[in-house]
Amino acid sequence: MERKDFETWLDNISVTFLSLTDLQKNETLDHLISLSGAVQLRHLSNNLETLLKRDFLKLLPLELSFYLLKWLDPQTLLTCCLVSKQWNKVISACTEVWQTACKNLGWQIDDSVQDALHWKKVYLKAILRMKQLEDHEAFETSSLIGHSARVYALYYKDGLLCTGSDDLSAKLWDVSTGQCVYGIQTHTCAAVKFDEQKLVTGSFDNTVACWEWSSGARTQHFRGHTGAVFSVDYNDELDILVVLQKCKVKSLLHSPGDYILLSADKYEIKIWPIGREINCKCLKTLSVSEDRSICLQPRLHFDGKYIVCSSALGLYQWDFASYDILRVIKTPEIANLALLGFGDIFALLFDNRYLYIMDLRTESLISRWPLPEYRKSKRGSSFLAGEASWLNGLDGHNDTGLVFATSMPDHSIHLVLWKEHG
Repeated sequence: MERKDFETWLDNISVTFLSLTDLQKNETLDHLISLSGAVQLRHLSNNLETLLKRDFLKLLPLELSFYLLKWLDPQTLLTCCLVSKQWNKVISACTEVWQTACKNLGWQIDDSVQDALHWKKVYLKAILRMKQLEDHEAFETSSLIGHSARVYALYYKDGLLCTGSDDLSAKLWDVSTGQCVYGIQTHTCAAVKFDEQKLVTGSFDNTVACWEWSSGARTQHFRGHTGAVFSVDYNDELDILVVLQKCKVKSLLHSPGDYILLSADKYEIKIWPIGREINCKCLKTLSVSEDRSICLQPRLHFDGKYIVCSSALGLYQWDFASYDILRVIKTPEIANLALLGFGDIFALLFDNRYLYIMDLRTESLISRWPLPEYRKSKRGSSFLAGEASWLNGLDGHNDTGLVFATSMPDHSIHLVLWKEHG
């Protein structure tokens, strides 16, 4: 057939084909396929693959591809990375997708870092750590052994833990190695604070002393108390906790930058002014029950914006600007949890059996870690939280070091540490 005649025939048959129903079109194609030879079938196969298996990530502009990828969950994205090198390259280059995935896991994001591959690696690291938390496998334990009598005083800073004991000694430990950096002879210690050069101790002998780490010499001795000297945020006899902090928001009674004094007993939290007045009047009293039927736990968190305290019912959070209760986080399955730390994303709590991590976004306990039988009496054991920056969101670097420490009946110190990333 001549080319011109062929084109005329093709136009006519095309018009007829378009007038058919879908069923008739299918039957026509089936008939034509049955009449085709190897050359025609190969041609049909090559063209069908191009028509039906179009790689939209390759054909679409990169901006549109990124927009579509944002609607997929991270696990689906990781699966899509296995489709082809092109898909892996495009998906791995979408910074916003992986940053959002990390944020949803409670990880801190530095928006100045725009390397998409970096955030993909961070996400993979984050998903591993969150799985460890959910499986209760994120921590490991260690012990510090060296004292020969009860250890009451504990203080942690920058990877170093100071312990003060009734054996008339204080020791400074490197938590990462478990090695004792300094050990000096002191008096009995009820409280300890330290820096690189010196140690300050409050004692059961009613005095305060300052010591030099390098020589062990006592450089200052302060007398005047008529009872044991405890740390500033703990009073054993009155069960009153005192917290001093700068205000960070404008409230009904304070402005940003004002120093705020908070004190809490078993039923109330009181807010006091810090000024030149000798006899200060309480500015505001916060409570969780007017009839004092609900007791507060003797640990108070205040960051200048929010006040948080635990109770028999759960965690209470007040907005310092208005003094209103923002939320009550109840833990019906576990009562009387004590508060160790509170951040933007996580809270650290404990009871006599376990250390708990709460996801504050879902208000659920996501992990726990068993604790040993430490002394239950008020003057029996001390305990403290370690690194706290991770409570505002993990970042792949702040989930290291000390999580929790407590003194034990055998005079050792039990440590709960972050397990290294696999």
